[in-house]
Amino acid sequence: MSTNSFRHLRDLLIVIVLLSSIHPKIQAATSWSVQTEPARLVNGGPVLFRVKAPARLQSLTGSWLDHQLTFSFDPKTGTWFVLAGVSLETTPGPYAIELAGERAARSGSARLTFTHKLLVGRAKYPKIKVPLSVDTKFTAPTPEQLQQIDEAKKIKQDYLNRVTPEREWAGSFITPVKAPLSDVFGSQRIFNNKTSSPHLGLDFRVPSGTPVGAMNDGIVLLARPLFFEGNFVVIDHGQGLLSLYLHLSDFKVKEGEQVKRGQEIGLSGGTGRATGPHLHVAIRWQGTYLDPARLLQLRLPTS
Repeated sequence: MSTNSFRHLRDLLIVIVLLSSIHPKIQAATSWSVQTEPARLVNGGPVLFRVKAPARLQSLTGSWLDHQLTFSFDPKTGTWFVLAGVSLETTPGPYAIELAGERAARSGSARLTFTHKLLVGRAKYPKIKVPLSVDTKFTAPTPEQLQQIDEAKKIKQDYLNRVTPEREWAGSFITPVKAPLSDVFGSQRIFNNKTSSPHLGLDFRVPSGTPVGAMNDGIVLLARPLFFEGNFVVIDHGQGLLSLYLHLSDFKVKEGEQVKRGQEIGLSGGTGRATGPHLHVAIRWQGTYLDPARLLQLRLPTS
């Protein structure tokens, strides 16, 4: 063997040894990565999942707390993302997100799966006594009013549990009005000395007739009066994510209309079960109510 050939063989062996020594790092760089915003998950809170896959995918789906997830791809960051949440009733502890990706055609038809555990903590929610009395028709309704309540319940069961496949929202959610809060999500409210179920939204202290804007892009799912909600608008942001606007004095949109973030959808009021003029806003994801204040803090992708 010539001197040059020996040197070439030696250099090749050195390269092989070096590659072998860094192989774990290469493997780590091509493994799954799951990130959440916020970093700490709590009951009643929304969560943005961002996932990096170990191969090029053409689609990514998943499961979280018995809810189905459909991810979108963000070319700016090279990550897959989806907006989800944790119900108010979820017990603190570890929970698994299960992922399933379909590889891109050029990578070969193969299905990749991954399971990752995340810790859910307990959020602190206040107890608030409401000094004003509520009309007795809301605490002791007549048979005729009970019929109206049942009709409204059927409408909500039908519409509020719908999950449309396409994502409509884009970018971060915005407040529907610029005003101070009079009540927060998760608080225990006491009406007429009786404790009600937890407050499932935000109350904004605004006078009647204040313009109310859509929190994000979507399609108007409901725009009609209901017994407790009063004049009620629901916007479908896709994939089971809804924003709800209650006690309005007037409608500015119709059912089926497509709206953009910030577009006027109605005027605030005091219709339905309300202690006075204000705007109640709620966020619902696949049947689960989430804290709107936490959603407003998330920095969401625009793609």
